[in-house]
Amino acid sequence: QVQLVESGGGLVQPGGSLRLSCEASGDTAGIYETDWYRRPPGQSRDLVARITDGGTTEYAASAKGRFTIFKDNTKNIVYLQMNNLEPEDTAVYLCHASQRRSATRIDNLWGQGTQVTVST
Repeated sequence: QVQLVESGGGLVQPGGSLRLSCEASGDTAGIYETDWYRRPPGQSRDLVARITDGGTTEYAASAKGRFTIFKDNTKNIVYLQMNNLEPEDTAVYLCHASQRRSATRIDNLWGQGTQVTVST
């Protein structure tokens, strides 16, 4: 069983920064990709950034140049550094991981989310 726990959300003014953390615990073997998604108020969930086991990263257009995803393999933590935040970044940010359990089974793992509010 794997648990994903997010932290680091909060209230920040426009132009400010936050660093979100997603810590994986339990049987983490086989996790090959970790993502940050976000769900703005009243909207659907969208991918923000992704990092693979090999360190390859991918960003949504809205995140490029402002957000950075990186990881600490020794601690099983994936971070999302968010700079120059805008009110449009207000959302619940969720961590997701893809875990290969067998040749035919991939588990989708989700954290509970952390609220980010960008406002004056």
